[in-house]
Amino acid sequence: MHGPIGEFGHLSRMAQATAAAPTRPVRRVPVRGAPLVGIVRNPRSHRNKGHAPELADCANILVETPRTHAALRETLAGFAERGIDYLAVDGGDGTVRDVLTCGVGVFGNDWPPLVILPKGKTNALVVDLGLPNEWKLPEAMEAIGRGKTIVRRPLNIALPGDSGEQVQGFILGAGAFARGTQLGQQAHRWGAFNSFAVGLIIVWCLLQALFASAANVWRKGTAMGLRDGDDGTELPHSRHGAPGERYVLLASTLHAFPLGIRPFGKARAGLKLAIIDAPLRAVLAFLPVVMTGFDLPFMRRIGLHRIDVETLDLELGDRFILDGEYFPAGHYRLRQGPELRFVVP
Repeated sequence: MHGPIGEFGHLSRMAQATAAAPTRPVRRVPVRGAPLVGIVRNPRSHRNKGHAPELADCANILVETPRTHAALRETLAGFAERGIDYLAVDGGDGTVRDVLTCGVGVFGNDWPPLVILPKGKTNALVVDLGLPNEWKLPEAMEAIGRGKTIVRRPLNIALPGDSGEQVQGFILGAGAFARGTQLGQQAHRWGAFNSFAVGLIIVWCLLQALFASAANVWRKGTAMGLRDGDDGTELPHSRHGAPGERYVLLASTLHAFPLGIRPFGKARAGLKLAIIDAPLRAVLAFLPVVMTGFDLPFMRRIGLHRIDVETLDLELGDRFILDGEYFPAGHYRLRQGPELRFVVP
């Protein structure tokens, strides 16, 4: 959506917006001859620039291009009042994140099935859903007719308590992962997108962490408290790295990732964490093997952890990133969001 990248960077703004837009029940309508599809289109997405909306002249296609997050919330509320059968997101991962976040106060836990049209610079969700990278709306409408969907649950990141401040997305990273994302934005300016950009980031970060001096920013840890949200116990930490610091935190609910990497091991549902305690050169040397999904018997001893949790309490000393956007340091609670049905071929 249009607007400064930091508009969601302060969750207090999101709290005010959510409080102002209580959950509205979705009006159920009889089955139509053709499904009513509401489309949130991001005109600034990489493959939308200079192109007109698809099928915009069809009576059952409602295309909106909200320019701010406030306008996006109003668009989603309008779709709910119209009783749309499907909600399409025409953009990249960041647009999906904005829609899921702004839709919290509209749909709650009762979302219409979602259609993802991959038009952004990064489309990790598309890889997980098994969608063609060039999937267009006419093809998606044919898939709607076949009725096949799969379920995914997004990450829900909230401030502790009942303030209502929350954002939703699919890939959260902190520590060196957040620093690497800055490189990804540079890669986009060089013309590298999707899986190629991911590969470039991984190779560059590994080289920096392997060969840089100890004073280099790529080898520094980040203050990070990680506790199981159910019983309050601190997550395992090896003897490597400073207590209270971690080198990388990656969290996601996705099953598959670009380039076939498997940072969490075997594909499975649930909230999964991948953690590196410290940038030991031994750890970094084994990382390419670990990223293929192998579980090595000595992983935890050298500070490599794969952990599944229901809820995670995060105390972060530096900002984190969610689907390409930065959020400030602080105390958060991480869990799974509502079950969402995605249309697939």
